[in-house]
Amino acid sequence: MVAKTYGSTVSGVDAILITIEVNVGQGTSFYMVGLPDSAVKESQQRVESALKYFGYRMPRQKVVINLAPADIRKEGSAYDLPIAMGILKASEQVVFAELEDYVIMGELSLDGQLRPIKGVLPIAIEARKKGFKGLILPQPNAAEASIVNNLDVIGVENLEQAIGFLEGDIEIAPLVTDTRDIFYNSLEDYEFDFADVQGQDNIKRAMEIAATGGHNVIMVGPPGAGKTMLAKRLPSILPPLTLQEALETTKIHSVAGRLGSEASLIAQRPFRSPHHTISDVALVGGGGNPQPGEISLAHNGVLFLDELPEFKRTVLEVMRQPLEERRVSISRAKVSVDYPANFMLIASMNPCPCGYYNHPEKECVCGPGVVQRYLNKVSGPLLDRIDLHVEVTPVKFDEMTSTRKAEKSNVIRERVVRGRDRQVDRFKDHKEIYCNAMMPSHMVKEICEINEAGKNLLKTAMERLGLSARAYDRILKVARTIADLSDAENIKVEHLAEAIQYRSLDREGWAG
Repeated sequence: MVAKTYGSTVSGVDAILITIEVNVGQGTSFYMVGLPDSAVKESQQRVESALKYFGYRMPRQKVVINLAPADIRKEGSAYDLPIAMGILKASEQVVFAELEDYVIMGELSLDGQLRPIKGVLPIAIEARKKGFKGLILPQPNAAEASIVNNLDVIGVENLEQAIGFLEGDIEIAPLVTDTRDIFYNSLEDYEFDFADVQGQDNIKRAMEIAATGGHNVIMVGPPGAGKTMLAKRLPSILPPLTLQEALETTKIHSVAGRLGSEASLIAQRPFRSPHHTISDVALVGGGGNPQPGEISLAHNGVLFLDELPEFKRTVLEVMRQPLEERRVSISRAKVSVDYPANFMLIASMNPCPCGYYNHPEKECVCGPGVVQRYLNKVSGPLLDRIDLHVEVTPVKFDEMTSTRKAEKSNVIRERVVRGRDRQVDRFKDHKEIYCNAMMPSHMVKEICEINEAGKNLLKTAMERLGLSARAYDRILKVARTIADLSDAENIKVEHLAEAIQYRSLDREGWAG
């Protein structure tokens, strides 16, 4: 007898439906075909042990299992449960009424308990798209899949529960999650708040501009000036995730297996801070079985690179294309996948190896040319993709001990959201653009128009400060964001003047 069950595999951040066909007939052999990897082939032992544990048997006949389509490689242990169901039906040990109405996934332990799997959210989305009634999967994954509406999500703890449900002997209520509650509860649930930061008003202003326009930032300053502290608080002033952004972000973390048990929807923008010893594959993604890297895990959020010059040159250079295209393509001999990588880059660095170049009180002990060599570790093309260069100075004692309450993140976030709304309205006819930082060069001339006084100021700044040509577009984009924060229709001279001061590292002679 031939039985069919349905599972799914994940390619990139999307799922592909897999049909598991089981044929039990005359003979004594066991075959599994359809490009299974070692983990899938080993399911024979796990399935046999789990069936015996609950009083069923593995057929002592010829068993052929086909995973279709046969030209797609099947990886992982999540096919155990649908294979077990197919064997039970094909060997006529159990009669299932609705077996083909559900997508079934789950890894079996030897005693028939179900272990959580990766990539549940894209699998649930694909199951709904293909018109299935529901999804049967391990209990710890149910909350993640339940954010997909119009799909019965059935969480089961073991093989016996799954069999009982499909036979009709056990009733299990589908899990339903209200995404509105998740978003509402997440708005004030930030671990870090700008109210904790004393002083540094000019850096907070730069962070507010960056958050409004989606601009990349590099902070240069001595140790202990608060660079990391400020960077960790940036997500708390970013606009809340939309449902579409939350789904995209959750899909990536689901595929990477980073959601954790009982997790559902990621409702806060991610903040990723990899160590400077990270490899290029770990940063951008890849491997024999391609997985998302840190830049994709930071999608719709913040990627913070602390001590930027300490990262390997090759690691920094592989970020150049994703920063421009906001996605990363990983090609291997057998597979090619795309991962989204639309993130804000926040970098920090000391101005020199000793950390005290340009310090108002401490003396720099670095020799001649050392500062320039240190800064040269960060390439020009990478700096070209960073809009704001911010010099961070140490907090004075009076500011540190002041009792004046700093502005809370939610107050700053309200201004950021108003500025971002203006941009969304401005780019409503451009599907892939929703903030100023994403403007291509040909749009800058049209949208960032400046008057004659502004042109004279910009010309003078570029000549006197020795600003490079690459700084021109960046200054105009930042000035447009500052104007949006001020609710100004056009870019004014004061907006340009503020934007110019955020190009420190482009100035000739900055490093002596």
